[in-house]
Formats: sequence, C-alpha cells, structure tokens
Amino acid sequence: MIEARSLTKRYGGTVVVDDVDLVLPPGGVTSIIGANGAGKSTVLSLVARLLQLDGGTVSVDGQDIARTPGNELAKRLSILRQDNHLSVRLTVQDLVAFGRYPHSKGRLTVEDRRKITGAMEYLGLGSLASRYLDELSGGQRQRAFVAMVLCQDTDYVLLDEPLNNLDMKHAVSMMKLLRRTADELGKTVVVVVHDINFASCYSDHIVAMKDGKVLCQGSPEEIIEAGRLREIYDIDVAVEIIAGRRIGVYYH
Repeated sequence: MIEARSLTKRYGGTVVVDDVDLVLPPGGVTSIIGANGAGKSTVLSLVARLLQLDGGTVSVDGQDIARTPGNELAKRLSILRQDNHLSVRLTVQDLVAFGRYPHSKGRLTVEDRRKITGAMEYLGLGSLASRYLDELSGGQRQRAFVAMVLCQDTDYVLLDEPLNNLDMKHAVSMMKLLRRTADELGKTVVVVVHDINFASCYSDHIVAMKDGKVLCQGSPEEIIEAGRLREIYDIDVAVEIIAGRRIGVYYH
C-alpha cells in the first residue's frame, strides 16, 4: 500500500499540491484524473521521490520513502514520466535493460537478461529488440518505455500520462496492457489519465484531483457520475451505462 499524509508541494508562492492525504490500494489499476493543473503529475512525482516534499510523508508498505535508500526504493516502485526524451541513440533492448540497473548495477546476469527478454516479449517487442527507438512508431516507442519499467520488476508501477501522443487504437492497446499487467503479473498499477472513458473501463479505483487537492476517490461507479464529474471538471456531463460500464459523454 502507498500512503501519503499531508502531502504538500510549492513552487515559489504557489501551492500545487495542498495538504493531500491519499491511500493507493495494493493490486489492480488506480487512475488519477482531473483537469490540467490539478496536481496529478506532481503527486505521482512526489510519491516516486522524483520531487522533494515541502511537507508531509509518503510510505510504501509502511516504509517512509524519505528514509529508504534509493536502490531499495527502486526495487519496490518504478515510474514512467511524461517526458521520455533521450539524448543518446538506443536500441529497444538497450532501453529495456536500464530497468535492471537497480538489480545489476550495469553488470547484467543471466537472470537480468531473462527479465529483459521476458519484458520485451510481454510487450510484443521481441522482433524489435535491435531496432533503434527513433526508428519506431509512437506506439512502439511507448511500449518500449513501459517494458523498461516492467523489467525493473517492482510491486508498484506508476505511469504519468502514458497515453500521450497515442491514437485511439494504440491508447486502447496500452490500457489493455496495463490491465493485464495488474491481473496477470500481480502489479499495482497507478496511472495518470485524462480520458474518463479509459478510467471508467479499466480501473478498479479512481482518485479525482482538483486545485491541488483530492476531491474524491472511490470505485468507477462512485466517481464516473454526472454530479461528480461536473464538480471535478466544471462542465456538464451526461453519463450513460454501456456494457455495464459508466461512460462519460461531454457537452460544452
């Protein structure tokens, strides 16, 4: 379980995460939703210790991340950021191998290589192992980064807007993959996502943020509801139930 208490982050005089209490349940898929500037990505970065806290605490399975050695934390929690720009030219296999660094320190063992191959196969990248990232489509490249995160073999996998720059087909494929990762590999997947339909269809738990605070959280049935969505996004939304899932339809 990931637990945040009184989580606070400021930039100058602006509070972007405001005294947030949050519990991310173990297992399944948790989606963090909200309008731009709600604090979603900042919360994810604070939980992963990519940003320094200005207040509060974060614990992973009871361990305070501020007191946990980086190498130990990297074996329990991994994160894929939005900005995955590299200044060096890498093959898919080279990139995925970075996920083993907390375990291998750059000296790959037979077990490390097995994990690398397994992650590429799981993401359908086996035939692309020797291809350079700049030779791939956007969807293939995004899968390569997800493979790197899965290769790290952590219990908790955090992904910050992994659907960015993906068309509908590849976005659906990515969400199905994250669902499989939770169900088949037993990972706890936490994803920042803008598309309400994806959050509704693929999540077990939804956290809604607004103005740096957690506005509400609960099951898709509790959160994907017209009144709740109006409160979160300040727009009128009609909600239909299709195939047992609540689907948000936006009206401007």
